[in-house]
Amino acid sequence: MKKPAVLIFGMDELLHQNLKGKLFGHGFEVFDAPKASDITTTFQNIMPDLVIICSSGEIAGNGLKEVKAIRKMQRCLPIMLITKFSSESRAIEALRAGVNDYFKIPVSGDAVLDSAKRLLSDRLSEYSSGSKTNAECTIKDQSFICESRPMRDVKTLLAKIAKADSNVLITGETGTGKELAAEYVHYKSPRYNYPFICVNCAALPESLVESELFGYDRGAFTGAYAVKRGKFEIARGGTLFLDEIGDMTAYAQAKILRSIESKEFFHLGGKRSIPMKARVIAATNQDPERLMAKGSFRKDLYYRINVARVHMPPLCERKEDIPHLVQHAIGKLNHRFSREIEGLTDCAMTCLYRYDWPGNVRELLNLLEAAYINLPAREISYVELPNSIQRQLQVADCGAEEERMRILTALLETNWNKSTAAQKLSWSRMTLYRKITKYNIVEKRSPAR
Repeated sequence: MKKPAVLIFGMDELLHQNLKGKLFGHGFEVFDAPKASDITTTFQNIMPDLVIICSSGEIAGNGLKEVKAIRKMQRCLPIMLITKFSSESRAIEALRAGVNDYFKIPVSGDAVLDSAKRLLSDRLSEYSSGSKTNAECTIKDQSFICESRPMRDVKTLLAKIAKADSNVLITGETGTGKELAAEYVHYKSPRYNYPFICVNCAALPESLVESELFGYDRGAFTGAYAVKRGKFEIARGGTLFLDEIGDMTAYAQAKILRSIESKEFFHLGGKRSIPMKARVIAATNQDPERLMAKGSFRKDLYYRINVARVHMPPLCERKEDIPHLVQHAIGKLNHRFSREIEGLTDCAMTCLYRYDWPGNVRELLNLLEAAYINLPAREISYVELPNSIQRQLQVADCGAEEERMRILTALLETNWNKSTAAQKLSWSRMTLYRKITKYNIVEKRSPAR
């Protein structure tokens, strides 16, 4: 497995040598951009996995010109910006240009190393283990956006679960990405070369449960002219994903429970048992404990599938991911609609942050697709957002003053150390910079005596 490649551009000599030594010693391959070279040409020659740009060395200005040049070639590539002159407004500008992490000089090599490990964690784990992943696994990994702290924690947990091969229960609201999480577990597990089979339990009629899940033999019923394999058999060696299992009838739950317990099943009309060799991942948008209390979900089935538990946070609790979700979606929509949309206007992006997203990530993706129908030019503006969203955004934000006070309290308690304040708020530094700009928070220093 090839080491993750890092391209360092415009770095002063002392900082360059410090970073190069640390990165090389932790599994990275480091490339130096020639002095006064064109970043586009250098980038195309090396095709790195991460770019670190420093705006205090060979690069004039704030480094955003180079960031934008790379973003035109690669929308998803991680970019880190190190700058000598920093402010909240510059940090926000860097975020909007597509920077994934942002540091002000002086910066420790350990801080940059930690960021590089986070941005390329999966590439490093693949290199250290020597494992080979297929193309589909890489695609699923790129689709799993997790820049926010809650989603980084979820992704770490999913990676551990993938290796354990236990049954999994994924909970979360509709549209939070439960199926994507199940796919991530499958493609990160030793079963990735075998099928991933999804069953929509909510849409499965009780009369078809046995034939769809377990298959049937010839002559099992009128019209059964040939043997048919069910989902349990098709998923052999791989993963069976039972989506919205909380909507299944008691009869269907009993059938699934028996197969999971006995590790075998029978074709409808068959007499020969078939070994159950698929891993089971179940998901529900309801509270399983509440369903059991109501008597609509079997306790014994719950205890069978609730071995490893994952909760997918709603989008309103992970708004730091919105720019990255938008960027990823626009890349796919540009290809689908043959357009070259660069992104959203500042006003439109601000509106996305203000919205509560009851439909979660799925609603965000649908909103962007709806905006494409209005045929925007280069950027999606506020007026091109769906009318339903515009109406919601006209409602006054009652929680704004409360959030502003939380930020001020954290800043005062940390003596205006923004990195420490961001940690207290469980935000990234970029999120704190954006909120400070949004609420026009200015540090008031005491006059010198």
